[in-house]
Parts: sequence; C-alpha cells; structure tokens
Amino acid sequence: MSVSPQQLASGSGTDPDRRRTAPRKLGVLSVAFLIVAASAPLTVIAGGATSAFSVTHVLGIPLGYVILAVALAIFAVGYAAMSRYITNAGAFYAYVSQGVGRPMGVGASIVALIAYNAMQIGIYGMFGFQVSMFVLEKTGVDIPWWLFVFACIAVIAWMGVNRVDLSAKVLGVLVALEFVVVIVFDVVAFANPAEGFSAAPMSPAALFVPGVGAVLAFGIAAFMGFESAAIYGEESKDPRRTIPRATFLAVGVIGVFYAISSWALALAIGPEKIVDPTGITPAEAGPPLFFGFVAQHLGVLWVDLMSILFITSVFAALVSFHNAVARYIFSLGREGVLPARLAAVRARSGAPWAGSVVQTTVAVVVVAAFVIGETGWNPENGPYPVITLFTWLTNTGAFGLVVLMALVSVAVIGYFRRDPRGVGIGSRLVAPVIAALSLAVVAVLIVVNFDVLLGQAESNALTFVLPAIAIVPGVLAVPWAYRLRRTKPDVYRRIGHGTEAVDAPRLGESE
Repeated sequence: MSVSPQQLASGSGTDPDRRRTAPRKLGVLSVAFLIVAASAPLTVIAGGATSAFSVTHVLGIPLGYVILAVALAIFAVGYAAMSRYITNAGAFYAYVSQGVGRPMGVGASIVALIAYNAMQIGIYGMFGFQVSMFVLEKTGVDIPWWLFVFACIAVIAWMGVNRVDLSAKVLGVLVALEFVVVIVFDVVAFANPAEGFSAAPMSPAALFVPGVGAVLAFGIAAFMGFESAAIYGEESKDPRRTIPRATFLAVGVIGVFYAISSWALALAIGPEKIVDPTGITPAEAGPPLFFGFVAQHLGVLWVDLMSILFITSVFAALVSFHNAVARYIFSLGREGVLPARLAAVRARSGAPWAGSVVQTTVAVVVVAAFVIGETGWNPENGPYPVITLFTWLTNTGAFGLVVLMALVSVAVIGYFRRDPRGVGIGSRLVAPVIAALSLAVVAVLIVVNFDVLLGQAESNALTFVLPAIAIVPGVLAVPWAYRLRRTKPDVYRRIGHGTEAVDAPRLGESE
C-alpha cells in the first residue's frame, strides 16, 4: 500500500504526518553509520589512498586528509546551525532554496540528483570488477562484471523500498567490520614499516609540493557522503540534535581514521618508493599496494577476509547513495518540482519507494550503456568498469557535491542574514565564509586536475564534458524555476519547504 500523490501534496489522509518519508526512528549513531558507510572506509584506504599515492607520488596525503577534515568541519558548523531550523529530505536543495532563493534551490536540486546518481552508479563499476576478480581467483570461473552489478542493483532496489532502519542496521555491521580490519592493517603496518618509521607523511613539507592540488582533489572524494546527514532529518528522533551531532561525529571519525590509516599505508609502501616517479610499478599501483602488504605480513586468509569486506564496503556505499537519491526525488516530487507521483511512500515503512524505483531504473540504463560500450574497449588500457564507469562518474559526482557544499555555505549566510535566530556570528557568518572560499578553491583544483583524476596523459574532450554534466543542467534549471513562478505560483511557493507551511515567505528567507 502507498500514499497517493494528492495526499502528499495536500497533507491529507489518515496520517497527517504522511508527507514525511518515515517515522522518526533514527538516532545519532544510526545516522552516523549511514554517513560513514557512504564514505566506505576500507574502499578509501585500499582503493582511494593507494591510487592517490600511485598517481600523485606525494607523500603528504595523510596530512591532506586532516586539512580536508578541518575544512569540512568548518563547513559543518554553518550546515549544522541551519539544520536546526530546516528539516527536509531534500537537504541541500532545501537549504539553498531558503538561503539563496528558490530558483537557485531548483538548480541545486538538479546538481544534487546528478552528483549522487553519478557517485552511486559509478561505484557499481568497482563493485562488479572486484566481485568478478574474487570469484575468478577462487573458482577459476570468469563471470562478466556486469552480471554481478545487475544482481546488486536488484538487492539494493529491494532494500530501498523497505525500512531505512533495516538499512542502517546492515550498514552498521559492515562499517564496524571495515574499521576492525583496517585497524589491524594499521597496527601491522606501523610495526613493519618498509623503510623504517617516519613522521614525514604528516609533515607540511611533504604535502605542499607541486602535486598538492591533485592530492586535495583525490582526497575530497573520500569524504563524500558525510554531508548526507540532513537527508535523514525527517526520519531522525530529534533532528535539531541528531543531525548536527551525527555530522560532526562522522567528519571527526572519518578524518582521523583516514589520516592515521593512510599514514600506516605510506609506511607500508615506503616513503622513498612513493616519491620516486618510477617507484610504484603499474602492476602494483592501486589496491595491490594494500593487499600485497597484507598477503606478506598477515597471510592469504586475511587477504580473503579483507577482499570480501572491500566488496561489502563498496556495497555499503551503494546503499547509502541510493537512499540519498531516493529522498531527493521524494522531496522534489512532494513539492511539485518533479511529478507528484514520485513522492509516493510505503504506508507501513514510510520508505520513498517511487524515488527508489527511479534511481534503480537510471542505474540499470547507465550500466547497460557502459556494458554495450565495453565491446570496443582495449583490455590493455586496464579494467574497463574501473577505468570508465567508476573513475568517470565518481569524480564527476564528487565535483558536483563540492560545488553544492560551497553554495550551501553561501545559503547559510543568506538564511540568517535577516533573522540570526540567536545563532552566534561564528556559526552564521565566519565559518560559512571560510567554508565557501575553501570549497570553491577545492572545486577549482578538481577542474584543473580533472585529467589527473581520470588518469589521462593529456586533456581531451572528456576532461571538460564530465564536469559540465555535473553543473550545466543545474544552471539550465534556474530559468525553469522562474517559469514555475509565473505559471505555477503554488508549486513555486512550496519549493524547498517540505512539510512546512509556505503561504508566505518567512523572515530570513530569500525568494
């Protein structure tokens, strides 16, 4: 049983609160687990950090994670302050709508949909490849990567139309296991450094070298997902407390964990080997740097265990990003920006099943397109789903999310400009200004280093098309919002307000 679009739009029906996605059941730890799961800790260390060392040859990557964590914590100050007054499954979309203006909010919503979809679908490439390789290694049977992807899409589709707290429990177990195995790796790596113990990876001199831009561009993708706490505001027990606490908890844990673990990884590889442009061979670049050390010092059993958890880590990220997309679609459908039928939720669980189905459909179509494109791929260029589906889409998604966070920082300033609501100047002005400038710099660094992120020897059309895909549709959506103001004023007034009454603009709100 589902609730009709008409009931959602009007707030009518047997349950007056049915315009929300689900009963308020999520606590701080549940939301924090959902956030950390999207960041996929084991995937970041075994895949992201190893790739960053291999491509940039910059030793200071661990310190880079610390700097990014500080920048995102500053962003979270204003973000958390605003979350106390806005509870909306559309999160960034709602914040920009009420802080900058409805037209910009609609543009932000399109960028968010593209970015989260790109992140989620791109990760399927890594999932399919890792599962296919694991099965081949253990059984000798070579099964196409895309068969595992379509099976995974079906499982996540089932989870998406069911209770979100079930997803939180599953993700909680997976994330806990990830932390355990990476901590084991850290202990062994610090105890068995390849070239002796060194604090150099945490020194500014090791980070602020010519490749620092690429390091920060690589690193920011590792944090993507931490900003998703507000998406679960309508399902949290006490949004005003749950969302800020979960956000700060997540960014703190992620930042410290990534810094220490990438430091351990640097010692496992060897600082001199990292900075030597020819030190890391193509055969060992990326995850083999991690798993090779594990095989040497812990044995094959641990390699198998970590390989399985690597796969479940990717799966956890897929679930989390799927939930984020489903809730954005729900929010936009509820407010009339998208067709109202997309706001349909399950009566028993409150899960936004229509948004979940749409995300699943988009994933199937995009993955199918890449499967068809594989027929012309040269195997010598590397594993197709990782080089193309994973690399292209996740970097595109990360860029879109960084731009969105910079825009949200500006929205915080606009939201509190007319009515500070008792919020201190540090939270409503100083922190957002610093965050907006910092994130804008990171966004520029991503664009400038996009060829590096894609592993290209030199820039080509793809270098510019992919970032454009993340931003241009959002820019084009702004005049669409102005058209809504003329043709559908009732819909326009609902933009970015979710379950709130929107008969008139509120103090502190921008048109």
